[in-house]
Amino acid sequence: MAGGCAPRVLSTRHLLLLLLLLATLPLATRGISRGAAAWTQEKNYHQPAVLNSSSLKQVAGGTSISGMWQNDLRPLLIERYPGSPGSYAVRQHIMQRIQRLQADWVLEVDTFLGQTPYGYRSFSNIISTLNPTAKRHLVLACHYDSKFFPHWDNRVFVGATDSAVPCAMMLELARALDKQLLSLKNVSKPDLSLQLIFFDGEEAFLHWSPQDSLYGSRHLATKMASTPHPPGARDTNQLHGMDLLVLLDLIGAPNPTFPNLFPNSARWFYRLQAIEHELHGLGLLKDHSLERQYFQNHGYRGVIQDDHIPFLRKGVPILHLVAFPFPEVWHTMDDNEENLDEATIDNLNKIIQVFVLEYLHL
Repeated sequence: MAGGCAPRVLSTRHLLLLLLLLATLPLATRGISRGAAAWTQEKNYHQPAVLNSSSLKQVAGGTSISGMWQNDLRPLLIERYPGSPGSYAVRQHIMQRIQRLQADWVLEVDTFLGQTPYGYRSFSNIISTLNPTAKRHLVLACHYDSKFFPHWDNRVFVGATDSAVPCAMMLELARALDKQLLSLKNVSKPDLSLQLIFFDGEEAFLHWSPQDSLYGSRHLATKMASTPHPPGARDTNQLHGMDLLVLLDLIGAPNPTFPNLFPNSARWFYRLQAIEHELHGLGLLKDHSLERQYFQNHGYRGVIQDDHIPFLRKGVPILHLVAFPFPEVWHTMDDNEENLDEATIDNLNKIIQVFVLEYLHL
């Protein structure tokens, strides 16, 4: 995540007008025939399959913060701005970790050239999909690039919260839920499945602007909007198949709070709140107090600029899980492993893994 807070905020008024416009457009205007309308609207009334206490305990016992730390997080804590050797190494690590799982993930690397203040640079988004032919997907996303900084006293910026930890959390989710996700492979034609997206080029190279930021997400949103889905469809595309885009960013510092940012996904935000309460009540969260819960009831006036924006503008429902206020270490050399809070990350792993299982009815 890059740029100052002020220039990265859209007014509430503009946001509400955008959402209202998208909601009221006729189906034909949105390019969807009435025949295709049924499945594209299922996301609007989809309900979770709430897990019982024994299942919650099983999920909590199945995730490993120490394993995630060693196998997924530490290999990501390197300089990895777009086009750098570290970017290539991290990209290879992410793909190798997913390829070794039993679940039948289909990996795609979306590589393209983008104009930056330093000339053309190569960017590569990573898209990992279960059951690509499923009409609908719950999408978890984060960015894997780190912000470009000149080296200061031989120190490099590794962007632990921004956004190595979210990447590691997504890899740990895929590992911890591998057996449950494998069950989707055995369904001949599932209607709903899971997709993981690791964006490249979220950060600005110099100063945050519409041109110098969100390189990967801008490219991928445009590409998906022009890619028919399901394969062979005439008037629906891959964006129509996104039930909900859950974007993770700035996670890993102690005592984070996540505001409720979007009215049209509020019911899913409330589900995260409920899962947090349930896991706390069962004593499954470490160093956790309901007096300072992670998922806060209050909203936030405006929209934080992040990788969800290109998808939001194309009508995709968004659940933006970004710590706000931003961590104190944001865009400093102190955004490193030393300043991460293990208990917080472990707790959020459990909450998000439960959320995914409930959403997918696993």
